[in-house]
Amino acid sequence: MKTTFISVLCLLISLGASAQWKPAGDKIKTQWAEQIDPNNVLPEYPRPIMERGEWKNLNGLWQYAIVDKGARTPQTFDGEILVPFAVESSLSGVQKRIDDTKELVYQRSFDVPSAWRGKQILLHFGAVDWKADVWVNDVKVGSHTGGYAPFSFDITPALVAKGANKLVVRVWDPTDKSYQPRGKQVSNPSGIWYTPVSGIWQTVWLEPVGEKHIANLRILPDVDRNILKVDACVTDHDATDMLEVNVYDGNQLVASGKSINGEPVDVAMPEDVKLWSPDSPFLYTLKVALTSKGKVMDKVDSYAAMRKFSTRRDAEGIVRLELNNKPLFQFGPLDQGWWPDGLYTAPTDEALRYDVQKTKDFGFNMIRKHIKVEPARWYMHCDQLGIIVWQDMPSGDKNPEWQMYQYFNGRERVRSAESEANYRKEWKEIMDYLYSYPCIGTWVPFNEAWGQFKTQEIAEWTKQYDPSRLVNPASGGNHYQCGDMLDLHKYPAPEMYLYDAQRPTVLGEYGGIGLVMKDHLWEPNRNWGYVQFNSSKEATDEYVKYAEMLYNFIKKGFSGAVYTQTTDVEIEVNGLMTYDRKVIKLDEARVREINQRICNSLK
Repeated sequence: MKTTFISVLCLLISLGASAQWKPAGDKIKTQWAEQIDPNNVLPEYPRPIMERGEWKNLNGLWQYAIVDKGARTPQTFDGEILVPFAVESSLSGVQKRIDDTKELVYQRSFDVPSAWRGKQILLHFGAVDWKADVWVNDVKVGSHTGGYAPFSFDITPALVAKGANKLVVRVWDPTDKSYQPRGKQVSNPSGIWYTPVSGIWQTVWLEPVGEKHIANLRILPDVDRNILKVDACVTDHDATDMLEVNVYDGNQLVASGKSINGEPVDVAMPEDVKLWSPDSPFLYTLKVALTSKGKVMDKVDSYAAMRKFSTRRDAEGIVRLELNNKPLFQFGPLDQGWWPDGLYTAPTDEALRYDVQKTKDFGFNMIRKHIKVEPARWYMHCDQLGIIVWQDMPSGDKNPEWQMYQYFNGRERVRSAESEANYRKEWKEIMDYLYSYPCIGTWVPFNEAWGQFKTQEIAEWTKQYDPSRLVNPASGGNHYQCGDMLDLHKYPAPEMYLYDAQRPTVLGEYGGIGLVMKDHLWEPNRNWGYVQFNSSKEATDEYVKYAEMLYNFIKKGFSGAVYTQTTDVEIEVNGLMTYDRKVIKLDEARVREINQRICNSLK
């Protein structure tokens, strides 16, 4: 009887939360917005590259208040916000703007499971835009700047022995009023610039660990030597600690290795090793254990792929992009990663995977993730589905005028010391965060000349920090003889107006074919595309025409290309799909046929 009463009470509380929350505003929404349960928001494990069995999701309804910058934490709050959706988004239930004179304050309570007693408790944030200060039970536990990389704090000393704990997060986000990386966010959205995104926008979660535990994994495949290198960052490290890595093909153990003295584990892979590629995206399962004085201190599950990104001159003298020592034309869409209901945050994991799956369905083998960084599960989906990723650094600081970045002129942004230091810090954090995901093939430090500075130095540092990937120094930007490729932008039709005989030449952006789909528009009376057509057939014909032109440029020197873009975004209507993902605007079969011909052109 008691159990039944508790079950009914929990159901009533759940129904009450659902009744209180609803999406704000009247903008278009995706089908997944209707599936959101405020008591179970984005419930999937948020860090798939290093997974433990125990964790607790803190997503859901929090209290929030918008206060003057520097003001005290309020005694009363403005209402409830659905975490992890940005305050400006519909799915937050708030849809309010803040500026650089305001701060966003979040508060909620949480319990720590009794089974975790004696463990260290880590509080994880997937991403918070931009400056976050965090308190637990009125004890400050940490601060972080940077809108795109995860961070965590050991909150164990701040926890109460029994009962509820109070969590407060304060966020300041100046958007385009400061130097920080922000991508397409601006205070006054128009054209190719979008709505600001402030505050918590990825999963918040708790995790119990031992005092000695694995804090991070750095996984590096070496295809030429047939070795998988696994390096672990261990807290409270002792030279006698042993790291053991077991590699599985399905349920079958196929390789293993051990190390001590803080050395990486070099795992000799089987002779019949399975290589990862878009055609065959094979992933090995990893089980990693940390042992100290004969006692297992920590275990994590992970995965890895054997693959290699490189460049080489072909028989015709053209330097090509290569995957696993074979030429591969890398072709994909410019993917902004924006959602009409969640802005930076996809409504569900199914929605997050959908964009990647549709990219694969369209016949592409690559995505350029455009001046945004995604939650970790997005990269997992790319790993699983076989999509190579060109990862942009979100641009920031002051962007030049249109005429300045449309043509090469050798001019770079002169940043303040503070701005430059912040760029380097955030870029390193992003690279560290994504290092072990196999899909990442190219780092892109700059887009066009947006905040571009010290290009040669930044490109050289990026390559030195991660020699296993290629570096696209400035996609469509001011061009210097550095990095691994020359990247041109040309709208709407492809054109090879520059060529580099020493590096691969790629077309980092082209296309932008616009098609207005009534009832699927962000703003019904305002839309924009590089060229616009009136029917799906006309837009598809133009797409195929441009793709045929691109195909003919391949033998002349292009080694990769990026079509603009995956979906419509706000008033941009040049997507392969509408912003709400409810309509595929072009003929998918025709697009797939020509795309596959392009992707297979160098095989």
